[in-house]
Amino acid sequence: MDRYLAMQLLPLFLFGVGAFTSVVLAIDSLFELLRKVVESGLPINIALKVFILKLPYVMVYSFPMSTLLATLMTYSRLSSESELIALRGCGVSVYRMVLTAVLLSSLVTAMTYIFNEQIAPAANYEATRTLEQALKSDKPSFKQHNIYYPEYREVKEKDGSTTKILSRLFYADQFDGKQMQGLTIIDRSREGLNQILVSESAQWNASQKVWNFYNGTIYLVAPDRSYRNILRFEHQQLQLPRTPLNLAENSRDYGEMNISQALQQLEVERLAGNPQKIRKLEVRIQQKIAFPFVCIIFGLVGSAMGTIPQRTGRGTSFGISVIVIFSYYLLLSVSGALAQADILSPLIGAWLPNSFGLVTGLFLLMRVAQR
Repeated sequence: MDRYLAMQLLPLFLFGVGAFTSVVLAIDSLFELLRKVVESGLPINIALKVFILKLPYVMVYSFPMSTLLATLMTYSRLSSESELIALRGCGVSVYRMVLTAVLLSSLVTAMTYIFNEQIAPAANYEATRTLEQALKSDKPSFKQHNIYYPEYREVKEKDGSTTKILSRLFYADQFDGKQMQGLTIIDRSREGLNQILVSESAQWNASQKVWNFYNGTIYLVAPDRSYRNILRFEHQQLQLPRTPLNLAENSRDYGEMNISQALQQLEVERLAGNPQKIRKLEVRIQQKIAFPFVCIIFGLVGSAMGTIPQRTGRGTSFGISVIVIFSYYLLLSVSGALAQADILSPLIGAWLPNSFGLVTGLFLLMRVAQR
């Protein structure tokens, strides 16, 4: 029975992967690449390379959708042709029939995790770099602009409460992969002494763990806001955090980072003290962990809905799949937004859609089993 159900599920799953991947790629990447080929002169071979590199990222989202489509279509057909009734007549329970779909969905979950963690982020990042290099071939392959890094410290008020104030502000016009250019640093980390540093360039000295600043001026400001001293220099070493360099080097989009890289970026954002970025990244990390398990949820929901006695064709099953998928992603967007707004915790915001889907699938399954 397990072998028979698996052979019925596999072709529909592969069909779903091809269909959903093609549709999402066409909407997300193909039309944009064609526009760049026509308007920006992007070479055809580069466009094809970027298109192929985008495949793993899109396939990550097509795996859960294909699982739902395959289980719903397979079990609906078996139900309409009375094969499930025959199995129940042989003493096979509904739970045992659905177990096959859940176990196969678990394999898809593992495959989704591998793609989402090991393959898709690296391929997506390479696609972004390839496209940028092709469209800006006259510029350096690595350059970041407007590097902005604030540091905050907590200060106790007279009433015992604490508040955050700016401790240090680091700004650079650009980073070419080796040096920061056009720097302005406001340092308020020491009581009674504020300083403003303006420098032409700076480079991190890894051996001494200091910054080497070149061709600049340091303005020392007294507590009464008057200039205490002005120091001009050609070369000056200062012990400042390496965090601005980390920000410039690790400036990847969420879809271009795996969980380990996202956790490292979270540590950098915590040092910067921006609560909105910290919260958003915390939610994204939890969503990245929770997402692969939707394959099991969709496998359970699809097989449970399919075992309901009915006579539906493939078109109806496909339509139901689209509605379920749309409902899930709508709930995922809403719960994620509530988590970022600090209404829900990141953990609840990421796992709420999966929890709702699990409860729905179990309810449908128990309802069918009682008939």
